Amino acid sequence: MPGTEIRCRVRDLGIKLGILPTGMLNSITDVPGVQVGHLTISEGNDIRTGVTTILPHGGNLYQEKVPAGISIGNGFGKLMGGTQIAELGEIETPILLTNTLAIPLAAEAVIDWTLSQPGNENVTSVNSVVGETNDSWLNNIRKKVLNSQIIQNSIYETSTGPVVEGCIGAGTGTVAFGWKGGIGTSSRLLPHSLGGFYIGALVQSNFGGILQIAGIPVGQLLDQYYLKDNLEIESADGSIMIIIATNAPLSDRNLARLAKRAFSGLARTGASLSDGSGDYAIAFSTNKEVRRTIKKRKEISTFPEIPNHMTSPLFEAAIEATEEAIHNSLCAANTTKGFHGTINALPLEKVKEILLKSPQITNF
Repeated sequence: MPGTEIRCRVRDLGIKLGILPTGMLNSITDVPGVQVGHLTISEGNDIRTGVTTILPHGGNLYQEKVPAGISIGNGFGKLMGGTQIAELGEIETPILLTNTLAIPLAAEAVIDWTLSQPGNENVTSVNSVVGETNDSWLNNIRKKVLNSQIIQNSIYETSTGPVVEGCIGAGTGTVAFGWKGGIGTSSRLLPHSLGGFYIGALVQSNFGGILQIAGIPVGQLLDQYYLKDNLEIESADGSIMIIIATNAPLSDRNLARLAKRAFSGLARTGASLSDGSGDYAIAFSTNKEVRRTIKKRKEISTFPEIPNHMTSPLFEAAIEATEEAIHNSLCAANTTKGFHGTINALPLEKVKEILLKSPQITNF
């Protein structure tokens, strides 16, 4: 029966992606200070949507902004707040992920939350950072069931610790490679000789292409892939939001470079980055020494930063964490019935059988 298969993470299938070790949770919350929360709405036969919130740290983000960078793979999306990240290189609010038509409501929630924080009584300008993917296949998106107060609740419910993946929050109604997509996360830890920094990724997967796992064309072997004539969902259109966090002391310039590398991880999964896809990556640093505090914003300041030649291991970590986060979003998601029909989960037993037969897989 659809939906009865036990779901897991990609490593539970015996696949070790990449060469770097993960953090303890293999999650974006391995990066010190990062918090994540979900709000899910699943009602009747047609509402499958939600919100996922990422907090770079648990303090007053407006007063202690974090350096950030942004990169765009294909720009068919409705990311709010991206131009100010590109211009000023900083984030001053929680990062919210939701559905396309909820962007204005989510921005209102972020503004209200920010204005309500102690110390922000005189704030008159807020750059809300809100990303989206379109979940209208499974979700009756035009009903617009989310409102500012509901969305704001997801901010108050963020926490450190394990992050629930799959059909949760902003991933409740998403589709990836024709299977059920969702929220996924992963992390990497650099050895002490390379700085000992954490790098974490969280994704909202809702895109198309030809699924590959560890370089194996799983989508083709399962006979479901972009440009296959008889697919019910033939388009590779969709979107992905990729959030990268690190505790490495990086400037916004190198964080933009870090964000750009996430698309190498996306490409490894077989994504097509189609004309109708909104593919965005945002990277930020939680390192306290590089925060843009009130004091540092009022005077000439110096910030620590690792030299350019030391960024390459961080780039590799971002690639690996993004790739694994995407696969986790697929492996954890359940078969879902919604507005326009049913989207099946990635068949894990068949995937494992394919991987077992592959000569390049040696980690079982």
